[in-house]
Amino acid sequence: MFNSPSVIVGLEIGTSKICAVVGEVNESDELNITGIGQCRSRGVRKGEIVDSGRAEEDIRVAIAEAEQMADVEIRSVYLGVTGSHIASLVNRGVHPVVSADREISNDDVEDAIKNAKAVRLPADNEILHATRHHFMVDGQEGIVDPVGMLGSRVEIDMHVIHGNINRLQNPIRSVKNLQLEVDSVVFNGLAAALSVLTPEQRRMGALVIDIGGGVTNYIVYGGGAIKHAGVLAVGGDHLTNDLAYGLKVPLKRAEQLKVDYGAALVTDSIRGQTVTTVAELGLPSKTINLEHLQHIMSLRVEEMFQLIEQEIAAAGLLNYLSAGVVLCGGASRVPRIQEAAERVFQLPVTLGRANSISGIKSALDQPEFATAIGLVRFGSFQEKRKPRATSLGSVIKETFFSFRRSMV
Repeated sequence: MFNSPSVIVGLEIGTSKICAVVGEVNESDELNITGIGQCRSRGVRKGEIVDSGRAEEDIRVAIAEAEQMADVEIRSVYLGVTGSHIASLVNRGVHPVVSADREISNDDVEDAIKNAKAVRLPADNEILHATRHHFMVDGQEGIVDPVGMLGSRVEIDMHVIHGNINRLQNPIRSVKNLQLEVDSVVFNGLAAALSVLTPEQRRMGALVIDIGGGVTNYIVYGGGAIKHAGVLAVGGDHLTNDLAYGLKVPLKRAEQLKVDYGAALVTDSIRGQTVTTVAELGLPSKTINLEHLQHIMSLRVEEMFQLIEQEIAAAGLLNYLSAGVVLCGGASRVPRIQEAAERVFQLPVTLGRANSISGIKSALDQPEFATAIGLVRFGSFQEKRKPRATSLGSVIKETFFSFRRSMV
């Protein structure tokens, strides 16, 4: 069958893997995951495509596998994007109330929102997502609907996630080269948060850190709205690179050592222990000190969390994370990484899993699928808002401005 309006596909083009997830929305508006396809990624570096030919081959494999499992024919996808060029900012819109009786009207509110949308971005950057916070009237915060209230000034903050339009075109073009349409482009950090956070966590305030192979996406929620987001150009592959350099071993061997013996903190039980690698393919055997191995990893993990913590603190948001920190992504499986994060953030840290979604349990329980599943959830929200456009027209225009219109 062709994917009908009830069938939604999320596509994550990651540094380590390409992942396609198929979901269906039933008559009760419940989301059910029906298929997953994945392929080892070869043409992506730090979350961005560097070899379009190989990337397209891998996307094709992942899509075909997802189609076979879900018994659908995929025609369109919600595409996840990331990269060090993606950033966020908050823009405040202010509108003076000029009516004689100082009663705030719908026009006053719309003008405040319009002013908040007038964001100055770097050249060649475009808005991915724009979400509005609660209103303020004469300095009073937390106003949900100011219409009918009395005041002299209406204000609203707009959180904007933006990126370089040329670099965002590359994954769109690769997808379209496979005769697939792009329903919308979604920041991977937002998708991960939609997957692993409950509405209560979003209201209380939470930091989601999605640690992939080449980059780490992070996003802060508070009061049910996005407060901050960003991308750190460090991921699980950097742990492997550090081990290869520090232990003087090839990358392939470093990766295996990371999987077999790695940890985000030095484990007391391995102090003084060593392991000898097997000689193969002309490579001599080598004795590795496990304490040294874990120490190398712990330094990189600590640095990664410290960089995020410093940025969140600079934004004044660290004290608003009542629901703590949630980790997801493939590298969140590193042993003791939750404990390492707790030491840096001084907050409770949990491992994220998809919530309020049914379907393939093996995928729902694995943090590395959080982003792709979140893309499907994003798609389910968007599908409820349509009538769907018959054509994307200009893909860039549709994908980059659809979220601005919906203001999710």
